[in-house]
Amino acid sequence: MDFLPTDLQQYVEAHSTNESDLLQKINRETHLKILKPRMLSGHLQGRVLSMLAHMIQPKYILEIGTYTGYSALCLAEGLSKDGKLVTIDVNEELEPVVREYFKDSVFDQQIEFKIGNAQEIIPDLSYEWDLIFIDADKGSYPTYFEQTLPQLRKDGFMIIDNVLWSGKVADHSKTDKATESIRAFNKMVQEDSRVENVLFPIRDGLMVLRKL
Repeated sequence: MDFLPTDLQQYVEAHSTNESDLLQKINRETHLKILKPRMLSGHLQGRVLSMLAHMIQPKYILEIGTYTGYSALCLAEGLSKDGKLVTIDVNEELEPVVREYFKDSVFDQQIEFKIGNAQEIIPDLSYEWDLIFIDADKGSYPTYFEQTLPQLRKDGFMIIDNVLWSGKVADHSKTDKATESIRAFNKMVQEDSRVENVLFPIRDGLMVLRKL
């Protein structure tokens, strides 16, 4: 699914701040060499994540789902000078590539990259998060939400990707397991009195919430 018509997508990106040289490299190499490049946040969403991080100015960011490191580097742009970003991914095969990208960035010393099962790693993390970005296995979204919300500071923010699921969530003829899972998650967030939320129709949907 094309998230926007091609001409409109090009116009939007042309009127958004350019990617850095490193982000352009990650974008290009991910599309050339890595399976499922659609998973990459990309130019527009990357600039949105960077802008939100700059607005929040977090000291501690947690990312669940690193992929090739693009979104982590975008979020890191808004870190406070003494801040830290912890990013978790289960894909060992991509680890050397991602570590090299991080090494080439100005944020290398602020990024802690962990490989393994996020559900097992999260309980051992002792930070109080200012910002959490979830973009991993969709069936585990409710678990990640419940695991990390207690670690999120009051008035902290959580961003969850792919909540429009290529538009399938609004098409009631789509009843596959993945679509129903995202629908149930969106409903769960909407009904949770611990947060306030807004669903942004940016790319494949960003659920942005604030802990009350």
